[in-house]
Amino acid sequence: MPKGYIIGHITVNDPEAYAEYIRLDTPILAALGGTFVVRGGQSQVTEGKAEARHVVIEFPSYAAALAAYHDPEYQKVADIRRRSASSTILVVEGV
Repeated sequence: MPKGYIIGHITVNDPEAYAEYIRLDTPILAALGGTFVVRGGQSQVTEGKAEARHVVIEFPSYAAALAAYHDPEYQKVADIRRRSASSTILVVEGV
């Protein structure tokens, strides 16, 4: 079965609030089967436009990734991200 991924492209506008988001979202997503593959770090836009920060979280399946994104506990915490950053979030099925 293909794995599933939550991919985030993010520009942080309020670093203190965003740090709180990271502190709270990590254990929730880990408990839902997520493993952070990419979380920040160096990046270079080689074509097009992008946000400043990139995150990839791997899940056992696409269904698990979708369920994690829509999890009510995660969605409460996601409101912190929405207030402290601009972002594009995708849920993607792997190969």
